[in-house]
Amino acid sequence: MQLIYNPVFLKHDTGMHPENIKRLSSLGEIPVTKLENGEKYLELVHTPEYIKRIKDLSNKGGGHSDADTFVSEGSYEAAIYAVGATIMASKTGDFALTRPPGHHAHQDHSRGFCLFNNIAIAAQYHANKGRRVLIIDIDGHLGCGTEKFLYDSNKIMYWSLHQYPAFPGGGDADEIGEGEGKGFTINVPLPPGSGDEIFMNAFESFLPVAKEFKPDIVGISVGFDSHQYDLLLDLRLTVNTFYKVGKLISENFKNVFATLEGGYNIKIFPLCLYNFLDGINNRQMQYRERYTDSLIQVHQEYEGRKALTMQLLKKYWKSI
Repeated sequence: MQLIYNPVFLKHDTGMHPENIKRLSSLGEIPVTKLENGEKYLELVHTPEYIKRIKDLSNKGGGHSDADTFVSEGSYEAAIYAVGATIMASKTGDFALTRPPGHHAHQDHSRGFCLFNNIAIAAQYHANKGRRVLIIDIDGHLGCGTEKFLYDSNKIMYWSLHQYPAFPGGGDADEIGEGEGKGFTINVPLPPGSGDEIFMNAFESFLPVAKEFKPDIVGISVGFDSHQYDLLLDLRLTVNTFYKVGKLISENFKNVFATLEGGYNIKIFPLCLYNFLDGINNRQMQYRERYTDSLIQVHQEYEGRKALTMQLLKKYWKSI
């Protein structure tokens, strides 16, 4: 898995916003990839009215598309190439190092720093070709836009590990899909204060369900805001866990690609990213921290939530 990057993503200029240019510039020189314009894919997920609204806002010099999300003059261009980069990554098995992120973006509105839902668009692109798609969302926030769009689908499984309660709300254990999609949404709500051992237990416990789904292609929404030094959440992961998750994904699935979501501590961000890539590429781990653990009360809360999720999914999957 290689990085797919282009300076066009720096045109999404959000100033001092937590999701800013420094997230990518902190990585130094990155090889530049020629990208496909992803505008033609937007309507796989988004309404024409919403697409036009973001384009017009960008063309008029920018402004807020919602309380949390800023649009600059270059944001629409960056966003459509972020979609193109994610589609490209899904074909080549690479990591789309993009801005703006996408998993909070809904069909008809922006949310949580996100304009267009890169991972959902790529997933729908492949589902339309008859492929079974698994999305693993390891960002510390629930990908609310991705979940809602796919909530009634049995062609795309959405599996999210995230802090609960936290922005954007939702993502509790009892949210498992509806209609034909019942059982195809897996939410693993992690209590604030969860450390490495809880996250890894959560990942390993529900991995058999994801494998039982038998995906043809696997897309990873990769966020690093669950790291212990990221200020937007209260999870306590170390850089080691991003390596271990990458390695487990590589060992258990073929046809894997990734796209960037959150992660806002620019000193830690590169370490998390390169550890994840080393894990997924089966290389030695470059960066290490002392592993974290969790208080007994946090463990007890997690175990109760995990038991409920398993109980609800049991009727749909033999591996539980």
